[in-house]
Amino acid sequence: MELIHPIFKWLHIIAGITWIGLLYFFNFINGHVAATMDGDTKKKVIPELMPRTLYWFRWGAAWTWVTGVVLLYVIYWAGSLSMGESGGNLMFAAGTEVTKWAHIMLLVVFVAVFAYDYLYKSGLAKNVRVVTIISFVLVGVVVYCMKFCAGFDYRAFNIHLGTMFGTMMAFNVWFRIWPAQQQIITAIKNGEAPDANLAALAGLRSKHNTYMSVPLIWTMINEHTTHFAGGNLWITESTNWLFLMIMVALGWHIVFQLYKKAAKIEGF
Repeated sequence: MELIHPIFKWLHIIAGITWIGLLYFFNFINGHVAATMDGDTKKKVIPELMPRTLYWFRWGAAWTWVTGVVLLYVIYWAGSLSMGESGGNLMFAAGTEVTKWAHIMLLVVFVAVFAYDYLYKSGLAKNVRVVTIISFVLVGVVVYCMKFCAGFDYRAFNIHLGTMFGTMMAFNVWFRIWPAQQQIITAIKNGEAPDANLAALAGLRSKHNTYMSVPLIWTMINEHTTHFAGGNLWITESTNWLFLMIMVALGWHIVFQLYKKAAKIEGF
């Protein structure tokens, strides 16, 4: 375990930089540049550029997710999930009663992606403000249940929220963005207009990933400290989950501002 931890953390960071770096390239740079290209230029550039970038993009996502799950097992799950009173670890504070809720919330972390996918395929997705509020409330419910129902300790509910976001993001890459982009690239290569619905789907899910990435990065950083777990600023042990939700909202706002800035940057 001692050897797995540093090696997989190293691989996790390398894969994550590759994935998220390309995610930001697509969302803040590439789309604006592609909009300046004429049809002939797109026909030449897109089939050469996009398959290469999407290769590193999707495999960066896959390896980030896989190494992240391995790290969760090594750091949080191993020896921590037996039912009964916890002796104290990063997953549960000493004296916490480990119940079926802990296992239920672990399951939620990995299956919430299907609820997310369903929500954004539904008619509610047409109203961005409404669906964003619903999403935020649902995230809050998950965090609340991880803390108060499952008994996750501070670091644990932080990183498991990040895992939930990361799972949704990896799902989007492999099952929504990549399949759509394959058809879009083929159409452009053949001189045809891409399916507008596919372009909208790929663009929307890529945007979702960008919005989720910033809070996810916060959970990765915050997982290494208990400064915001209670006792500092105005935060108490019972309200530290609310501070995490504030950081989620702040992260989404930061991304919103980055999109606005990206739209104003012009080439020479």
